[in-house]
Amino acid sequence: MIDFDPGYLTALAGSAAAAILVAGAGGFMTDTGPWYRSMKFPGWKPPDWAFGPIWTLVLVCATLGAAKGLQAAPDADTYWQCVVVLGVNAGLNILWNAIFFAMRRPDWAFVEVIIFWLSILAVMIVLGSHSLAAALYFLPYLVWVAIASLLNWRIVVLNRPFGAVQHD
Repeated sequence: MIDFDPGYLTALAGSAAAAILVAGAGGFMTDTGPWYRSMKFPGWKPPDWAFGPIWTLVLVCATLGAAKGLQAAPDADTYWQCVVVLGVNAGLNILWNAIFFAMRRPDWAFVEVIIFWLSILAVMIVLGSHSLAAALYFLPYLVWVAIASLLNWRIVVLNRPFGAVQHD
């Protein structure tokens, strides 16, 4: 059932705007050109075309969870705790793309993605402290970033060293 509570709709609009910003910034930095295509990948890597739909689904779930968590915050302090963990997570999401694609450092991106994954867990804990439903909406995000982390690691193992050698 759709929640037409004005507080929820406001939280949903803000959460959707943030998700669009994250997706747009990440997409802008993602370059699957010659450098990326020259790398070795594990056989289980999803096809490139699948990343867009997967991220769309993950970010829709995260948007719904963020809106639910913000709307359910019992007080101003809790609301701002939610905003902070969501903001840190959004920044880490964008930063991964900058490190992996723009800086061409999958090795550094692997270190960052561990922190990024932990930030999703933090979001789930903070939102889950007052809304189990909000936390559960973040489960696909947590799982997907875990898979992406393993993929990132395999890319590092299959293609190192980075930095000293350019793959252009």
